[in-house]
Amino acid sequence: MNKKTRLYYLLIIFTLMLSACNLPANNNQGASSTAAAQTITALLSSTPAIASPVSAPTFTPLPAVASATPAPAATNTPIPSATSNCNAMEFVTDVTYPDGSIVTPGQSFTKTWRVKNIGTCAWTPSYAVVFSDGTSMNGPSTQALAGNVNPGQTLDISVNLTAPGGTGDYTGNWKLRDASGVLFGRFYVQVKVQNPVTATYTLPPAIVFSVTSVTYNVSGTCGNFHVSANITTNGAGTVKYFWQANGSDDFEGTYNSTLNFASAGTQTTSTIDWAISAPGSHYLRVFINTPNNQFISQSSNMVCP
Repeated sequence: MNKKTRLYYLLIIFTLMLSACNLPANNNQGASSTAAAQTITALLSSTPAIASPVSAPTFTPLPAVASATPAPAATNTPIPSATSNCNAMEFVTDVTYPDGSIVTPGQSFTKTWRVKNIGTCAWTPSYAVVFSDGTSMNGPSTQALAGNVNPGQTLDISVNLTAPGGTGDYTGNWKLRDASGVLFGRFYVQVKVQNPVTATYTLPPAIVFSVTSVTYNVSGTCGNFHVSANITTNGAGTVKYFWQANGSDDFEGTYNSTLNFASAGTQTTSTIDWAISAPGSHYLRVFINTPNNQFISQSSNMVCP
C-alpha cells in the first residue's frame, strides 16, 4: 500500500468521525470541518517530489600492467680445475733458450723446459702440453706427452717454434692438461727478435817476409878475430846477404850467401875469420840483400893497438 492510498483511508475515517460527533453543529463547526477537509484534500493533492535518480559512477578499468617476465638466473659454466693434490707441477729450469734469448726474424728453434711432477697423480701419454696464451710462434696447439711421469720425477718438454717476423720481445705461455681436460702448471718462452748483425772483419795486413834483426858474435884478438851473425826473420823465406869489413863491399867473396827459413825464427851465419892487425878500430857488418836490401846493424868494434 502506497502513501497516497493510506491518506484516502485516513480522510474517510476522519470525515465519519466528524459527522458522528457534530451532527447538530452550527455554522462555525461546519467551517472548521470544511477547513479540515480542505487541509486533508491539500495533503492528498500535493504530490511529493521524487528525487531524480543519480546515475551511479561508471568504473573505467585501468589498463592492465604487463607483468615482467623474470630473466632466467645466470648460471656459470664450470671450468675444469686441477685437483690440488693430484695434478701439480713445479718448474725446474730452462734447458734451452733461457728468458731473453736473442733470435732472428723467422728463425726456427726448439724450446725445452724441465718440469717436475709434485702431485700425487702420474702423468700419462693421455696428458698433453697445450698452448695457453701470448705468442704461439707457430708452435703446436697441443702435444701429447711421450711417456709416464710418476710423482717426484722430472720431465723435459720440447716444442718446435719459429720466431715472429717482426723485431721485438715475445712471450708464449704453455700449460699441462690431464685426460679430463683439466689445465694445470705454467711455463713460458720469452725471446728477443733482432735483425742479424753483419759482422765486419778486417783482415790483418799481409805479412811481408823480412829480416827483423841481426846480432853478432865476436871473439878472438887482433890478427885473429872470429865473427858470425844471428839473422832473425818474421816468416818463411830465403835471405840473401854478404859481409862488409869497415864499409868495403863483398868481404872475402861472401856475396849471395843464403839462409833458408821454413818459418819465422833465427839462424846463424857461417863464421868469418878476420886476420886484421892494422892498428885502429875495426868492424864487420852484414848487408841484407834480400828481402830488406839494407844494413840492419854492425858488429862491435875490434881494436888493434
